[in-house]
Amino acid sequence: MTAKNLIYDGTFDGFLSAVFYVFEHKLKTVRIQNEFTAQQGLFSENEIIITDEVKANRVWNGIKTKLASQGCYQLYYAFLSEQIGVEDLLLGYLQYAFSKTKNMGKDYSHPSILKIAQIAKSVGREKHRMEAFVRFRLTKDTIYFASIAPDFNVLPLIDKHFKRRYADQKWVIYDLKRKYGLFYNLEKVEVMQMDFPEHFDFTKTDAAFFSAQEFEFQKLWQDYFKSTNIESRKNMKLHIRHVPKRYWKYLSEKQPN
Repeated sequence: MTAKNLIYDGTFDGFLSAVFYVFEHKLKTVRIQNEFTAQQGLFSENEIIITDEVKANRVWNGIKTKLASQGCYQLYYAFLSEQIGVEDLLLGYLQYAFSKTKNMGKDYSHPSILKIAQIAKSVGREKHRMEAFVRFRLTKDTIYFASIAPDFNVLPLIDKHFKRRYADQKWVIYDLKRKYGLFYNLEKVEVMQMDFPEHFDFTKTDAAFFSAQEFEFQKLWQDYFKSTNIESRKNMKLHIRHVPKRYWKYLSEKQPN
C-alpha cells in the first residue's frame, strides 16, 4: 500500500481532522504534516485535509474519554511545540491510547507517551517564562504593547493569565517569530496580525510609536532595578538561570540608558 502524507493547515483543529481521517480510513502507513513544513516523500501520496470542526470535536471528545486531564494538556502543549515530526508522535500516542481499554496517560513505558510528556514540560516552562518576562510599553494609542519570540507557540496558553492580570487595560502581545499576536480590547482577547515598518527594532522604544510617558516609566523601572540590585550580593549564574539572556532584549531593566 502506498504511504500517505496528510497535509493540514497548521491549526490544532486541522491536526485533529487529520487524525479523524486516519481512523476513518484505517490508515496504517501515514504521516501528518503541517502545510508550512510539508515535504513530499519519494514513495508517498499527498492528501490535503480540510479542517472540519465537527470531526475535530469528535476526536477531542474521544481523547478526553481516553486520557485524564493531564494527558489532554500534555497532548495540546506538545502540539504547540511545533517540533518537526511532533504530529506523527502524537498520532502514535493516540493510536496506542485508543487501542487500549484503560487510561494510558501515564504509561511511560511507551516511548511516545514519555517523549510527549517531556516536550509538554518544556512548553510549560516557556509558558511560565513568558508570563513572567513580558514587558509592556504604552503606545500613543494608549494600548500597552509587548513583543516576544518564544521557542514554542505559547500565545494560546498565556491569554487567560494576562486577561486576568490586566483586565482594565488594552494590550497587545505580539509573537515576532510567528507573526501574530493577541489583542485584548477590555472585553475579549482576539487573534490579530500587524504590518510593522521595515527594520523596526522591537528592543527599542521608538518615539514615533510610544508615548512620552512610556519613557518615564522605563526610566523609573531602570532606577528601581538599580536600587534593588546590590552589587555585593550579585550572583550572575543564579540570575541567568532564572532570567536567561535570550529574554533580556524584552526587559526594560536590561536596556541601556
